[in-house]
Amino acid sequence: MSPAPSRVASVDARSWPDVARLPRTSRLRTAAAERLVLRALGRLPLRVRLAGGEPIGLGGPFMEVHDPQAFFRRIGAGGLIGFGESYMAGEWEARDLVGVLTVLAEHVATLIPEPLQRLRGAWAPTGPGEHRNTSEGSRANISHHYVLSNELFALFLDRTMSYSSALFRGFPAEQNLLPAAQHRKIDRLLDLAQVGSGTQLLEIGTGWGELAIRAAQRGARVLTVTLSGEQQELARRRVHEAGLADRVTVLLRDYRKVLGHYDAIVSVEMVEAVGEEFWPEYFMTLDRLLAPGGRIALQSITMPHERLLASRTTFTWIQKYIFPGGLLPSTEAIEQVVTGCTGLRVAARDGFGPHYAETLRLWRERFAERAAAVGALGFDETFRRMWTFYLAYSEAGFRSGYLDVQHMLLTKEETA
Repeated sequence: MSPAPSRVASVDARSWPDVARLPRTSRLRTAAAERLVLRALGRLPLRVRLAGGEPIGLGGPFMEVHDPQAFFRRIGAGGLIGFGESYMAGEWEARDLVGVLTVLAEHVATLIPEPLQRLRGAWAPTGPGEHRNTSEGSRANISHHYVLSNELFALFLDRTMSYSSALFRGFPAEQNLLPAAQHRKIDRLLDLAQVGSGTQLLEIGTGWGELAIRAAQRGARVLTVTLSGEQQELARRRVHEAGLADRVTVLLRDYRKVLGHYDAIVSVEMVEAVGEEFWPEYFMTLDRLLAPGGRIALQSITMPHERLLASRTTFTWIQKYIFPGGLLPSTEAIEQVVTGCTGLRVAARDGFGPHYAETLRLWRERFAERAAAVGALGFDETFRRMWTFYLAYSEAGFRSGYLDVQHMLLTKEETA
């Protein structure tokens, strides 16, 4: 199979085999994809130009398809995975990438005709078995993302090294206000869990240690667990530099293997990586670890329940390239699992999706500004396009309302 024509200077076939080469698929499937895509685009508030032709669509953000043949072939073979791979290959471009993706996210439920949606299982790709979040699989899945290097994340995150939604006082958000907005988010979670002096706190998912540091500064004693050796190393160093090594323990450990009882548990954007199969085990573990009368504060990205039901078995571009094994829950799914499998109850929740859109915008802008530094770390142009697409794709999800982010309080009744 010959390499796909591409606007990317060179795609390394060893690193990016499915980007460097066009997929095998039938002419019939490619032609069907072309008809469906052109029909959908013609009804959207977009302007789409195919290989220099006349734009189609109802007007709006502009999308340029340099290689329509490759574009439709990829979509015919892989659906939205092919759409993302086509961007990685440079076969289409958009000056306002977030704008284009936001329009698509706003119309995601109607892009595919309803009869074909009912046959989704016959044409949509399913995830590989090795992405299951068993104890071994979880470590491999997490490593896929965070082994990229602490230096890469430091290029676009703020000085708190917080890789989750911030909470701003107002919009539009500004880069210099991002650290304070991340602390505001952390403080809200610690307040929800009533973390203070003497609290025995468990954090599931360390990140790079900022929440653990902030909790210890309140006087809590913190056990925080991660599956990323890279994160553990930097988090330990940051804890030591903050003078809190006597109050914070950072372990490389699966959450299922944690022992003991804790007054409070905090977990930030961790449940999304668990996988639907393991949601009951995750919440049952929280129930086991929480002392009676304790409180759990979660931050979770969520999707509408009907979209979860429609897409739960589909293998996505995000799962293939960014977060293997992940699946975003709905608030209904979380409440069903918590109620059905544990003695916990969802006592409160609050959504703040627009804040994530702004957080992602700031990350995306900083990533673009530091493209040369990303390249200097050894990440090629295909990687940079992949990461740009990931950040824009995620931002569009929140701007369209397709995604939300929630703070949830889970409580456990005192026993007699």
